[in-house]
Amino acid sequence: MPVLNRLADLQPEMEGWRRDFHQHPELRFEEHRTAARVAELLRSWGLEVQTGIATTGVVGTLRAGSGSRSIGLRADMDALPMTEATGLPYASQTPGKMHACGHDGHTTMLLGAAKYLAETRNFDGTVHFIFQPGEEGGAGARVMIEEGLFTRFPCDAVYGLHNDPTLPFGEADIRDDVMMAASDRFYITIKGQGGHASRPHACLDPIVVGAQIVTALQTIVARRVDPLESAVISVTQFHSGSAENVIPDEAMLLGTVRTMTPGVQDLVEAAMRRVVETTAAAHDAVAEFRYKRGYPPTVNHAEQARRAARAAETVLGGGRVHRDKPPVMGGEDFSFMLLDRPGAYIKLGQAAGAKGAAEVHTVQYDFNDDLLPVGASFFATLVEQELPRG
Repeated sequence: MPVLNRLADLQPEMEGWRRDFHQHPELRFEEHRTAARVAELLRSWGLEVQTGIATTGVVGTLRAGSGSRSIGLRADMDALPMTEATGLPYASQTPGKMHACGHDGHTTMLLGAAKYLAETRNFDGTVHFIFQPGEEGGAGARVMIEEGLFTRFPCDAVYGLHNDPTLPFGEADIRDDVMMAASDRFYITIKGQGGHASRPHACLDPIVVGAQIVTALQTIVARRVDPLESAVISVTQFHSGSAENVIPDEAMLLGTVRTMTPGVQDLVEAAMRRVVETTAAAHDAVAEFRYKRGYPPTVNHAEQARRAARAAETVLGGGRVHRDKPPVMGGEDFSFMLLDRPGAYIKLGQAAGAKGAAEVHTVQYDFNDDLLPVGASFFATLVEQELPRG
């Protein structure tokens, strides 16, 4: 695997940065320590640094030569509200907060690329290193754009990456179109009539109504969505009651919807509203339905996906970059950047036996540090490829 020699040598230092970030995780828009460390390192290498974008976002800018072209490279910085259970010596020191998605690794890979490019300057143009807050449910990419990200830091194209524990180490996955799904959320409140559990006939049980709604919602994907399309409706929370012998007045259902196209997204939202309201009415209950659209689908631009694949093949070798794997139903707010600028999003495999194989968003997850020079080499190679000297 032709990882850049300088970045291979830098691996122990990058590992130190990554494990420090891992020990001190910060949730969305609270990444003050992480952002300060990122800004400190970038300034030490001579980059122009702007902070405070979307509260804790950082952009480092590096220029070389006289070229007018520019490229943006993005990494996410935030952690998740989870308690780590890895038992590692560098595990999170903050109960209830954990880097369970590898954003500590993404941030470190982009820092490694920045240090390498600041040393070599083997490109002609401008590189903007975008360190983004709030990817985990905060739409930090959208907030940065709304605060003038691409006006203040013009990018001809923008690129992002993510580690993938389902893919073997040394392989990559990138498509010319949809990579990941739209990610929406829903909130349902069912209002009934509570009472003693021994007298259900004198009550209007919202738990029974809620159970019927959960079952009915599953028929939307099975019987309303074209089987050649993709959709997922998952009820992930059901809250009601406080005592074993009391039928409560209310029940709440919460969950997520994943779709690949705007048409299916519209269909599912409308069908869910009808199912919720009519099912409740059939039981003489009242249901309030709120649907919140979150991240749009992550859709690569074909030309930029080809360019990113070429850079990945330079680093990983021919035949190790998959171009036809199906998209996944997870969501990613880099989608907002791809709506605003041409670009692409790539996944880098990190599973090497048991190492790096734990799924993201689990308490056993840990980023595979062997991937650090690989991701940094991808970013650096992409810059040298897209902004060639001469």
